[in-house]
Amino acid sequence: MIRRTFRTLDRADKDFDDAIDYYLMHAGEPIAERFVNAISTAYAMIGENPEIGALRLGDAIGRPALRTWTVRGFPYVICYEVGPDSVAVWRVLHAQRDIPEHLLLTGG
Repeated sequence: MIRRTFRTLDRADKDFDDAIDYYLMHAGEPIAERFVNAISTAYAMIGENPEIGALRLGDAIGRPALRTWTVRGFPYVICYEVGPDSVAVWRVLHAQRDIPEHLLLTGG
């Protein structure tokens, strides 16, 4: 198995922070904590098995290495790219957004 470094890009960190702020304000601390745990679990899964995510979105926007993984129990999608030595999380987006549009506008 290839060991890859795992990192989140600044935009993904902001997406995560925005989601936490939303859950704290509208759903309360217990739900926000569940979201943090769900993201941590998803990141661990992706880190251990980077090829687990779907490639459909990456193919659709011309970034064939881009994969997506749905956060269990929450309407969020993690968009990440697998490189030869690393896994880079580009975005953590709400599933109701126009995800391809957000990826194309931000370059990731």
